[in-house]
Amino acid sequence: MLTVRKAQKRGHAQHGWLESHHTFSFAGYHDPKHMGFRDLRVINEDTVQPRRGFGTHSHRDMEILTWVLEGALEHKDSLGTGSVIRPGDVQRMSAGTGVSHSEFNPSATELVHLLQIWILPEREGTPPSYEQKHFPAEERRGTLRLLASRDAREGSVRIQQDVDLYAALLHAGESAGHELRPGRHAWLQVARGHCTLNGMPLEAGDGAAVSGENALRFAAAKDAELLLFDLP
Repeated sequence: MLTVRKAQKRGHAQHGWLESHHTFSFAGYHDPKHMGFRDLRVINEDTVQPRRGFGTHSHRDMEILTWVLEGALEHKDSLGTGSVIRPGDVQRMSAGTGVSHSEFNPSATELVHLLQIWILPEREGTPPSYEQKHFPAEERRGTLRLLASRDAREGSVRIQQDVDLYAALLHAGESAGHELRPGRHAWLQVARGHCTLNGMPLEAGDGAAVSGENALRFAAAKDAELLLFDLP
């Protein structure tokens, strides 16, 4: 079964310095029908104005992934980490018992466009930690590249949940596939472009929940960037 969450149906917040679209309930946007999918709790598509950002704030007991689509995002946290996240970088922050951080667009002229992803952890109360890795575009071109997993296989970042996160860049006319093991589910998020999922048309900002399917096939109608979550 495929259930589509259309981009225009998402929650929307406009704060001047920040524009955000919420796939699932978040902050002031609450929809009891869209509280997450399986262990996937948040997908926020954020656009941050130049020289603006999120002030220091705290999290706990959440796996937080950041995927930048355009621009750059500067990160600082209470673990002593300081970094800049650019397209192709995956930042993973396991909040555990608690971590504070800030995120800032350091550019004086360019927007930063990103996806903030929250996944519920397997266990609460673990020590907080941080990881960041780069995945070149050529590793994602025409195929699904594993970005995050519980066992950190294939060079992916390690998350504390039985979730596999993949990314793909597909030119128009290209396709890719993925097999779900019995009992597994999936969420597809179209970051950019247009594609089909098992023949169902999707466009930028759309998401699709998948249950009771084994074979997934993605085909790009226009150049597309996709994120796929393989979930228990």
